[in-house]
Amino acid sequence: MDPKDNLRQTLTDHELYLAFLEGDNTSFDELMIRYGDSLTYYLAGKLGNLEEAEDMMIEAFARIMVKKPGIREGNFKAYLFKVARNLISKHYSRPGLKDVFSIEEIYEDISDGSRLEESIVDDERKRVLHLCMERIDPMMREALWLIYFEDLSYDDTAKIMKVNQKKIDNLLTRGRKQLKEELEKEGYKHAY
Repeated sequence: MDPKDNLRQTLTDHELYLAFLEGDNTSFDELMIRYGDSLTYYLAGKLGNLEEAEDMMIEAFARIMVKKPGIREGNFKAYLFKVARNLISKHYSRPGLKDVFSIEEIYEDISDGSRLEESIVDDERKRVLHLCMERIDPMMREALWLIYFEDLSYDDTAKIMKVNQKKIDNLLTRGRKQLKEELEKEGYKHAY
């Protein structure tokens, strides 16, 4: 492995982005490695199609690569997801498309070395979680996804969704309540 690769893995997003702006394209590759999969999963949940999500993920990175916007330190991931969300908005503004947020296909990973029974139980829990997530309001679902699955801050989530932080707090509170109710309908009595 190239020693530069190890160095790039220890750099912050901002340091990598600045290196890219100075002409180091491999730094941008590292940013794509860091966030490509999670952005694809986010987009797949919004689009309901993994292939379209992969294409849109590449387009989101390409827009940043071409425009080279000024991104404040610590905001690369949030900026990337905001670009992607704007692409989704443009995608749905096309006639004949409807807004879908399905995360049914997102998790299919089984950890190496786990026993078959544990994998089956984990898969069932994920299936139920995704089923219940699909039943709640799309705005609540998106807020829950960005905060809990993508580990974004309230501020970043508010910017991505183009709402204020109070709205995010409200969406999360109501979303958790609805999700708990849906999980209880599926037999999970101690959902929290």
